[in-house]
Amino acid sequence: MTKGVNDASPACLPIEARLDDIQAAMAGHARALLVAEPGAGKTTLVPLALLEADWCRGQRLLLLEPRRVAARLAAGHMADSLGEAVGQTVGYRMRGESRVGTETRLEVVTQGVLTRMLQEDPLLEGVAGVIFDEFHERSLEADLGLALTLDAQSVRDDLRLLVMSATLDVASLTAVLGEATPVIECEGRQFPVATHHRPPNRSLKPHDEAARHQAAVVAEALAADEGDALVILPGVGEIRRLARALSDRLPDAAIHELHGRLPLDAQRRALAPDAEGRRRVVLATAIAESSVTVPGVRLVIDAGLERLPVFQPRTGLTRLETRRLNRASADQRRGRAGRQGPGVCYRLWAEEQPLVPDREPEIRQADLAPLAFELARWGITEPQSLSWITPPPAGALSAGRELLRGLGVLDDAHRLTALGRACARWPTHPRLAVMLQRASELDAAALACGLAALLEGRGADDERDLAAALEKRFASPGEDRAWQRDAKRLASLMGCRLSSPRFEALGELLALAWPERIAQRLSPGRFRLAGGGQGTLPESHPLAHAELLVAVALDGEGGGGRIFRAAALDEARLTALHPEAGQWRDHLEWSDERGRLVGERRRGLGAVVLERRPLTSLPPEAAQQALLEAVRRRGLPFDEATEQLRARVALLRRTLGDDWPDWSDEALLDDLDAWLGPYLAGLSRLDEVEALPFARILRDGLAGGQSARIDALAPTHLTVPSGSRVALDYRGETPVLAVKLQEVFGWEAAPRLVDGRVAPLLHLLSPARRPLQVTADLTSFWANGYAEVRKDMRGRYPKHPWPEDPWSAQASARTKRRS
Repeated sequence: MTKGVNDASPACLPIEARLDDIQAAMAGHARALLVAEPGAGKTTLVPLALLEADWCRGQRLLLLEPRRVAARLAAGHMADSLGEAVGQTVGYRMRGESRVGTETRLEVVTQGVLTRMLQEDPLLEGVAGVIFDEFHERSLEADLGLALTLDAQSVRDDLRLLVMSATLDVASLTAVLGEATPVIECEGRQFPVATHHRPPNRSLKPHDEAARHQAAVVAEALAADEGDALVILPGVGEIRRLARALSDRLPDAAIHELHGRLPLDAQRRALAPDAEGRRRVVLATAIAESSVTVPGVRLVIDAGLERLPVFQPRTGLTRLETRRLNRASADQRRGRAGRQGPGVCYRLWAEEQPLVPDREPEIRQADLAPLAFELARWGITEPQSLSWITPPPAGALSAGRELLRGLGVLDDAHRLTALGRACARWPTHPRLAVMLQRASELDAAALACGLAALLEGRGADDERDLAAALEKRFASPGEDRAWQRDAKRLASLMGCRLSSPRFEALGELLALAWPERIAQRLSPGRFRLAGGGQGTLPESHPLAHAELLVAVALDGEGGGGRIFRAAALDEARLTALHPEAGQWRDHLEWSDERGRLVGERRRGLGAVVLERRPLTSLPPEAAQQALLEAVRRRGLPFDEATEQLRARVALLRRTLGDDWPDWSDEALLDDLDAWLGPYLAGLSRLDEVEALPFARILRDGLAGGQSARIDALAPTHLTVPSGSRVALDYRGETPVLAVKLQEVFGWEAAPRLVDGRVAPLLHLLSPARRPLQVTADLTSFWANGYAEVRKDMRGRYPKHPWPEDPWSAQASARTKRRS
């Protein structure tokens, strides 16, 4: 039996006992689920076993891994187990890096690569099956890849699909994959793990102090127990700071880094026993949480943090953000200490620190512009036509599509434009794809490649001066190898050389990718953004006096706050890039200061106004739209009578059904043009709008006969025994009749509303019109509660009648008659 990444010793791994069951499930079904606990050996033994299945002969298998490190190492270990080099039977493929050959039958790929493969070949010709590993992480790319693979399966019924993880939501998956989907379970190999908590002295520490605390716990762990140590940290910066802190403290230990930026040889050295027999301390990112076992580890030191992709409105891109760990991941990390024998886990947070149970699916918190782009490439305009474990949230998807329309990538029907189809070749965010695709128009191809590599790279947030950062990298590309690799890859796609760029085009490139962030100076350091909102710079900043700039990063939601990264833009170049900025348009808006509509002709982009001229007359349609926008912004100006009418119709809709209209604020504002627009002809002031007879307007829009039925089903008043007509209040869930108690003597119950379906709630009032009793059962009140009320009130209000028998007493709105 071959060994794999998850092998801990020559002894058999738990998954080996289930390989026959997995083979049988995959032979008889197109889809299967494998729930295998950590340490079972699923990552490498299962794909190699399936490679020999009859349904796979002569074809390829794809194994999806959530991280680049896991993909490289899994491919390397499986190739070693076959006695081959990577790129023969087993290879890997990821963005910017590929080691596959003509003989390769098992490709380990990162999740984004699967999406690109499907887009280029929707039927995955030559692929017998797709295996999703560690699916519990629920990345956006994994969810999209699964949805597209299931769609491909609807045409290719011979395509197999296996979803694997240590923790799977089986109910949700089988609801999508099919209730008949076989589920194979396998225990892991886990030894006891003792857990200690070592929180820092203060909750917030500078980086170096945090590293010193971590180093002290590592030293404590090595002194107290045997075995190598695995330290799990959120990112490369934290790894390097701790490595420096440990170099003096543990001179006899072998300290290794393990993360995605390392070359494959360095990653594999981190997993191998030390040649000199020294104890190892492996400083790893979350890659060590799953997929990869580090042999020899008996000690785990967990920093309790994870770095997740989170959509940041200030940049419009998804960036990595450091957050507190979730409980499921913390338990996975703890288990790493018990893979080969009893272990110890040191958690660098307080034991009472609460942790959220699970990681939220990325689709619920991500920028969905890339998803919207991929759906359009797939030919999908309605996402519900695909099978989703978690459907994309409608609001986020709509926002992503709106962004793509603004970039010129989608049309109004959510289909790709010619520019959108051309952008499909760029493996970047759609913003940057547009910039790269149009860079040749500016003679700035090399600069665009370098800029895209910088903005998608991990270090971009640390450098606010983009021009200086780019100049430094172009001058000394070897100092940032990750940037150099990514920039070269993009330059190869572009067909240009990565040298001697024209830095003057920086603002123009950014304006292509962030048109809504083009900003106009209002005063030194204060700018208005084309997409709305404002941004600021210190008055001493070199760009504080620029007439126009592009604000790439802002410290605020969507479009506001302090500007952190920007580049200047010339007006002539703005109109060349966005010709609509040179077109004159009539603009009307409500002015609170002037108390009327103000009209002018404007030339510009969004809220950025390059030039304006006054309008001598207000076009009727534009005036109408401006007034409608004022109503949307300020709210519906309804009086009490209109609000009561809306509440009466709402009661009828709740009781009788959807034949009655929805007159909620949301519904009326959504349909404002249809029901209010025709009544705005000739109006130019908001007080004229507020004076409109809204109750009559709404009634006029009712279906035939409904206007008359309202008064019968939900009358405005009820006649009480005293002869008074008392108004009903419909604004709550139940209509309320507030009436003086003396006026309902002799009543057994109030008349029911809506053809007898609804009983009003009686608020029985004192002579001073203060509530004495709230009841929907007047009969019960006369029998059980009235005597106590009479006892309390007859002395306080002696001029009003308080008879012993309210059933037979004469109802009256007056006081007692004088003798």
